[in-house]
This record gives sequence, C-alpha cells and structure tokens, in this order.
Amino acid sequence: MFGSSQARGANAYAKVGIETGVVAASPHKLIVMLFDGAIVAISNAVHHLGTGEVASKGQAISKAIAIIENGLRASLDKKAGGEIAVSLDSLYEYMTARLLQANLENSAVMLTEVQNLLRDLKTSWEAISPTKEVVNDIPKANIDPLSPRPANFVEA
Repeated sequence: MFGSSQARGANAYAKVGIETGVVAASPHKLIVMLFDGAIVAISNAVHHLGTGEVASKGQAISKAIAIIENGLRASLDKKAGGEIAVSLDSLYEYMTARLLQANLENSAVMLTEVQNLLRDLKTSWEAISPTKEVVNDIPKANIDPLSPRPANFVEA
C-alpha cells in the first residue's frame, strides 16, 4: 500500500514537472520534447515486446504514433517549410507505417529503425537551436526560474 501511494506521488510530481516544462518551453524546445516523447514510447514498446506484454506494447506504439502524427507531423508548415517540410511529412508518414507494421509483426528491428530516425532528427533539430531565446525582439537572458533572485533583480 505504501509503495503504490509513493509511486502515485512520484508520478504526480513528474507530471507537474512535464506540464511546467511545456508551459515554459519555446516552440523549438516543444519539438525536442515531442521527439523525446516518441523515442521513450518506442523504448517502452521494445521493452514490452521483450517481456511479452502485448497490450502494453500496443499502447506504447500507439503513443509514439500519436506523437508523430498529432505533434510532429501536424506542426509542419508546408508553405513556409517548402521542400524540407514536404520531405519531413513523407518521413513521418513512413515512420507511422513502420510502427504499425512493427506492431503487427512484433518486430523490435522496425521499432529500433524508427527510433533511430527520430534520434537523428532530434539531433539535427537541436543543432539548429537558437542560441538565445528572443521575446518581442528583445534577447532574454538564460535565467533559471527556480533560482534565488537578488533583492534588486528586475525582469522586463
């Protein structure tokens, strides 16, 4: 009983941390978080596949597909992104098809293939990260919102 209560508390704490991270994240960071979520979901699917937990494997793959389709793919702006956005759209469509096939065939190889594609895209996305966040064309200093502030500290 104590263990389950403790686990619920830890899960609630983690959820608050994630929600706070989403609210505070830049659009660029949100895409990184989507990549991370899909990569973790696929890792979970591989684990569940290995332990024979069929329902959990399916749920993890479904989560990865939802992140790719409703997060990464839906965020593409094909007009502004041009040929790159169109290519990414095709790649996300391929990933979704491979995940569906991996689920049907219980293929860890296919899951790992998609996971590696996501990791490569994440690395590329991180490489083009803006060095400083800009709010209303004013560079924002890298400030930890949880760190103690000097008494005379003023934020614009």
